Amino acid sequence: MATVRQTAIRNITCGENVVIYEPANLYDCSLADDVFIGPFVEIQGHTQIGKGSKVQSHTFICEYVTVGKRCFIGHGVMFANDMFRDGGPNPDRNSWGRIHIGNDVSIGSGATILAVSICDGAVIGAGSVVTRAITEKGVYAGNPARLLRKL
Repeated sequence: MATVRQTAIRNITCGENVVIYEPANLYDCSLADDVFIGPFVEIQGHTQIGKGSKVQSHTFICEYVTVGKRCFIGHGVMFANDMFRDGGPNPDRNSWGRIHIGNDVSIGSGATILAVSICDGAVIGAGSVVTRAITEKGVYAGNPARLLRKL
């Protein structure tokens, strides 16, 4: 017999003027004022979305992610912080990487963000894979993402 669980919005902290389109699966996370969450988005525990940020449809934000203020996260962006270092999923959540997205960051549709930090004002191109910390404001694209031009 199958166990069926419903998507839900539970145990979240919300600021003012937050918009969440269903279906969405958000739990144990925090959304600041003026945040927009599109449909088919999952945001897991211990995650914070900063004031005025927008998360478009079909995006997955794993545990332990901090998104700054006024960020744009495009459609189908994937965040991953378990690096499968031993060849499979790591059950020890405390050892998972942390992801930090600065303020005014734009992440294009279909990008993948691994356990890194991205500085304020960076632009990540659609389909890019961010495997290393981004410490300089600029436009980054590719797999792995690399600096195309400074901003």
